[in-house]
Amino acid sequence: MEKFDLIEDIAKRTGGDIYIGAAGPVRGGKSTCIRNFMELLVLDNIRDEHQRERARDSLPQAAAGRTIMTVEPKFIPDDGVEITLRDNVTMRVRMVDCTGYIVDGALGFTEDGGPRMVRTPWFEEEIPFEQAAETGTRKVITDHSTIGLVITADGSFGELPRESYVPAETRAINELKALGKPFVVVLNTTQPYARSTLELAGELEVLHDVPVVPVDCKQMTESDIFTGLEQVLYEFPVSDVTVNLPFWLEELDARHWLRARLEQVVDTAVGGVKRLRDIDRAMHQLHASDVSEQVTLASMDMGTGVAIMTMTVEEGLYFEVLGELAGIEIPDHRARFRTVRACVAAKTAYDHVKKGMEDAVNLGYGMVMPRLDEAVFEEPE
Repeated sequence: MEKFDLIEDIAKRTGGDIYIGAAGPVRGGKSTCIRNFMELLVLDNIRDEHQRERARDSLPQAAAGRTIMTVEPKFIPDDGVEITLRDNVTMRVRMVDCTGYIVDGALGFTEDGGPRMVRTPWFEEEIPFEQAAETGTRKVITDHSTIGLVITADGSFGELPRESYVPAETRAINELKALGKPFVVVLNTTQPYARSTLELAGELEVLHDVPVVPVDCKQMTESDIFTGLEQVLYEFPVSDVTVNLPFWLEELDARHWLRARLEQVVDTAVGGVKRLRDIDRAMHQLHASDVSEQVTLASMDMGTGVAIMTMTVEEGLYFEVLGELAGIEIPDHRARFRTVRACVAAKTAYDHVKKGMEDAVNLGYGMVMPRLDEAVFEEPE
């Protein structure tokens, strides 16, 4: 998908406001990811020079180690800034950074042997830093984003092992899934193409049923960004799904066994479609049924969530149903052609006597006049 088309489709689905909330475990690379995202995609597309500089000044700081750097949610920039990628693609963009969920081994949420107390906009009294981090993270996910990024790590950098991140990443994923908000998991790693990394990403996708994109956030490229955004786009809900079936099925009675079976197959497959990503799964389910021959995606509008599929049935079923309706065996196209010719001849003969037969039923008698080609003219005797 062209990158401008991708951004335009996301803008359509979010009403023109692309507010990306970054959540997940602390020390997973959220701030680094946000900083590179803004520098690569957003800053150069801000036309107003003063807005561009203010946005640049608001970029989060990032550093190595186990100490938590982000202490409260941070809006980057403070208000959504309008960017223009081309003449007809304009939208408002804002990134939202947050502390994240605490992980074992991270430093900065205790002080003098006890919980670090902080003031927040959400409570009148001081609360423990860990509670403030969780509250702020939840608000970023719930109230301040139209799409989400769960940024976690594989333990290939820093001082925290992979297992430290698992509980917090699972919590963030489950909360976003419960909200039904489109999101993608970014697996921060120094080896995004390593076999072990790809295997871990695959395991997380199967475990959570969400897209997982391995990325080195420190060395993130524009291509990485658009890969992640494309995965997010497939997480948006489907608004309408249409499955086009062969036209001749419409001529069957609604209670006919084949029509009923096809409707059952389609309802089962389409009933599980919630996201654009589910369309592919539905197509495989339709294709695996005992009545389908081929299933193709006729169109899918990513900006509106409308998908249209076309499904054909086994040719043998067509001839089987045709034979049922005709009362004779019609195994192939040749037999169908012969049957049509025979039916035409029979209909022609019937049309000639039809009026007389109707009169016989209604009046008790009927007359059939000979056609001109049936009359024989002879010399008078």
